[in-house]
Amino acid sequence: MEKKINFRARVMKYAWQLWRATKQQWRICMIKAWQLYRLAKAMREGVVTFYYEKADGTIRKAMGTLKNLPAGATLGGKKVTKPSYKTMAYFDTEKNSFRCFKIENLICTI
Repeated sequence: MEKKINFRARVMKYAWQLWRATKQQWRICMIKAWQLYRLAKAMREGVVTFYYEKADGTIRKAMGTLKNLPAGATLGGKKVTKPSYKTMAYFDTEKNSFRCFKIENLICTI
């Protein structure tokens, strides 16, 4: 039986990972953690457009969702249901495949 995590604890885990990765002020990490939480919540309801910085430094406009994922969907052979607080995985509706990005690279959501 899996333990359901409280949404505040999820936000705090995002903030802690952001602080460890960037060493920014805690206030900034909390703001970005709430932004990540709201993004994930919106993706569970439908398709969301957001921007993030790729590993090579370019900005990517992504349209992703977490709603109605294809049956048997995996990300690199791993189940999608296990939460990671260092990266955010989503289903890209344009490329029709899974993508992920580092949480500190999120720029904005629309």
